[in-house]
Amino acid sequence: MDKRFQQLLGELFGTFILVFLGAATVIGFGGQWAPFGFGIGLLAGLYAFGEMCGGHFNPIVSLALFLDRRLGARETLERWVAQFAGAVLAALALLLMSSSDDVAKAATVPGIEGVRGAFFAEVFCSAIFMMVILHVTTSKIFASTTYVAIALSLLAIHFAIIPFSGSSVNPARSFGTALIGNKWTDFWIYIIAPPLGAIIGWLIYTVVVKGNTNLGDDLRAMKTDIAGARGSGSGTSGGAAAS
Repeated sequence: MDKRFQQLLGELFGTFILVFLGAATVIGFGGQWAPFGFGIGLLAGLYAFGEMCGGHFNPIVSLALFLDRRLGARETLERWVAQFAGAVLAALALLLMSSSDDVAKAATVPGIEGVRGAFFAEVFCSAIFMMVILHVTTSKIFASTTYVAIALSLLAIHFAIIPFSGSSVNPARSFGTALIGNKWTDFWIYIIAPPLGAIIGWLIYTVVVKGNTNLGDDLRAMKTDIAGARGSGSGTSGGAAAS
């Protein structure tokens, strides 16, 4: 089997595991248990497919790795397709087990502070999540605990912002449950805020951790990469991660 296709299948099924276990937990036990469903679900997906495909399972993880020049533009787009497909398949699997109304219970919608609270909760926690992922996936010190650090970070994020936004930090996860549950309440938040947070997280990581304040070279490299994405593609398979 072609290596790239194999990696995309890993992204699809890893995202499936994350969304299926997390959303099933919400349907079965309520939102208060969602952090465990998504955190441990991510850990399961990482141990199942992370070594083979990098274990992004989240479009903003692939975006952050693209910004950090660990992933090419074409491969980033391919992974996005696989991640959204995996999330939709997970929601369809839940539909077979329950109903559209039940799947809608796992959709992400604004909470106690409305749209403003949900938007900024998603931005801030997406940034935090990406800073952790970008660092631990290159650190020799944290190499043995990479998967656990990422999963625990997601668990903590869910505990922190479920009351504010339902805690997405993953556009694919939100799209799958919104589509099958037919619940699109302020859905734009979950498409715009997490990528914005990923960009902020990458900027902070680049300046503070890598000590790189000359971002012009990175931006020019991205522009060249995007321009050539219609060709053979470029970049390498990204490191472990995601939500």
